[in-house]
Formats: sequence, structure tokens, C-alpha cells
Amino acid sequence: MSFFKTLGEKPWLAQTGEIPLINNAEQTILKGKTALKFFLAVVGVIFFLFTVTFLSRTQFPDFMALSGEPWQPFTNPVQLWYNSVALLIGGIALQWAKVSAKENHLNRALAGIIVGIFFSLSFLIGQLLVWNQLYDLGYVLTSNPANSYFYLFTAVHGLHILGGLVALSKVTFQFIRKNSLTKLSAGISLCATYWHFLFVVWLLLFALLTSSPETYKTIAQLCGF
Repeated sequence: MSFFKTLGEKPWLAQTGEIPLINNAEQTILKGKTALKFFLAVVGVIFFLFTVTFLSRTQFPDFMALSGEPWQPFTNPVQLWYNSVALLIGGIALQWAKVSAKENHLNRALAGIIVGIFFSLSFLIGQLLVWNQLYDLGYVLTSNPANSYFYLFTAVHGLHILGGLVALSKVTFQFIRKNSLTKLSAGISLCATYWHFLFVVWLLLFALLTSSPETYKTIAQLCGF
């Protein structure tokens, strides 16, 4: 009889209690994670393509690196190091906020968000200070391809930071209105991941933009330029 019972089963139909249902909140979180992964992949490709064109451009005779010689502005990039530390602290603060929200420590989570926003804005202000220093030294946008790429890289990266701040502010305002700690935790988690990604991207850009002409030549040869 068990044999005929097995034949009579319809596995394509959902059985009560066998398939767990996903509530709307979980569906929203999954969609958010998927969308973020796709967006980060697109951003990564954009910066990769910019980097490839940059390395190719370094091999032209009119390209003058921004570091290598004592008089070059990024031979000693102190301000860029300060900016990097600010962005790192901002990411750490959001990670702390993420953990605090999961542990239902609301005050800590909100404090982490505030610290994260403050240091992220400090990073952007620091980048603008570097722009101002370059301009005062005569390193304007069109005077050298290296200058143009520095402004391009930092501007695009800064715009992504601003976009992240808008998203983070939206998450915070939604929590204040709806008082949903679950949504706050999910939103902070996505923002923290985004900040870590942008920090890694910035480190790569930092290393690239402050390299010496010899380094560019070596990398370009390895890439076949």
C-alpha cells in the first residue's frame, strides 16, 4: 500500500508545513542584498575600466606623475592619509552600529550612525582640501593627464560616498517614523557593506594615484600596454 501511496503523491504541489514562508520583511532584506551586490559589481567594473585607461595613459610622454620627485604634491601624501583614516573610522562606526542594532541596542546604533556620517563627511571635506591644495600649486584639471585622472577618480568616488550618505539618512529617517528596529538593522547592514567596499576602492585608488613613474611603467608592462 505504501508503494501506491508514493505513486499518488504530487510533489509539485506545496505541502502544508513543509515549505517555510518568507515574510515581507525578509523578502525586502533579500531584495536589498541582491540589489546591493549588483550595484557594487557595476561600480567595481566602472572603476576597473577607469584604471585600465589610466594605466594606458601613463605611458604617453605628456603624463607627469603626481609623486616620485620631492616637488611633486603626492610624494608625501599626508592629507590623503588623514582622509583615509577618516573613511576607515566611518566604516568601523557603521559596523558597530550594525552589530548594535542586531543586539537591540538602539542608542549605540544611532551613535554609530552619527559617528559614521561625521567621519564620512570629514573624508569628503578632506578630499576638497586636497583639490584646493593642488589648484593653488598649479595642478589644474587640464594641465596634466595625471591631474585630470586624480580629479576624476576622487570625484566619482566622492559622489558614491554622497549617495551612501543619502541612503543612510533615509534609513535613519524611516526608523524614526516607523520605529522598526528590524528594518534599521537591515539598512545599516547594507550601508556598512557599501562603506567597506568604498574604503577598499579608495585604498586601491590611493595606491594608484600616488605611485611613481617607475611603478606605472612596471604595471603597464605587466598589463601589456
